Amino acid sequence: MADYRQIMRDGIWENNAVLVQMLALCPLLAVTSTATNGLGMGLATTAVLLTSNLVVSALRNIISNEVRIPVLILLIASIVTLVDLGMNAFMHDLHKVLGLFIPLIVTNCVILARAEAFASRQSPAAASLDGLMTGLGFTLVLVVLGGVREIIGSGTLFSHASLLLGNSFSFLDITLIEGYRGFLLMILPSGGFLALGFLLAGKKWLDLRKQDREAEATRRAKIATINAMSDEEIMQQGEPS
Repeated sequence: MADYRQIMRDGIWENNAVLVQMLALCPLLAVTSTATNGLGMGLATTAVLLTSNLVVSALRNIISNEVRIPVLILLIASIVTLVDLGMNAFMHDLHKVLGLFIPLIVTNCVILARAEAFASRQSPAAASLDGLMTGLGFTLVLVVLGGVREIIGSGTLFSHASLLLGNSFSFLDITLIEGYRGFLLMILPSGGFLALGFLLAGKKWLDLRKQDREAEATRRAKIATINAMSDEEIMQQGEPS
């Protein structure tokens, strides 16, 4: 039976598609010049991940092993086409900004990897949750990376948010530093590599701190157990069997 809590933890943090698996770096670095672009790309990818995992899981007993990979690619391409057409119809301005990277979701290694490694072997409920959590973890990295690059590069945050969420969300478009001339390096692809490197280092640091806390908690628990034992019990454990 699938461990839904572990699926959620893996998708968001412990097995994050970018920070751990290092997948989908091309769209990550190409579209994250602003947080708005990152959010739009992340939500589109999440929709494809969720739908493709659900469809693949539902058809897993029908698809033959001999044609499994071509069928998976065909299903993913069909779903991406629907998402692309939907964004072009309802989010045309954002669609023009993201451009070719929406159709290129078909080649995103994360989607095929989750469909092949997880969805084709799990129930539709578990596969759908895996697709949703993997997509949200990917979206989180895109938004954080885009936000960092946008703040340092132009002094704004969620610039042109109305392109994605509508005019009612234009309040998210914040100018943090008036008269800020910007730091061009962070807008360029090289700035994306730098920002991603700091994100990877930050995750590694947090993981090491968590391991240290767990090791310290284990050590304290052992000391408390020893202190609670009587001298006779300690001597009995020390005797050879």
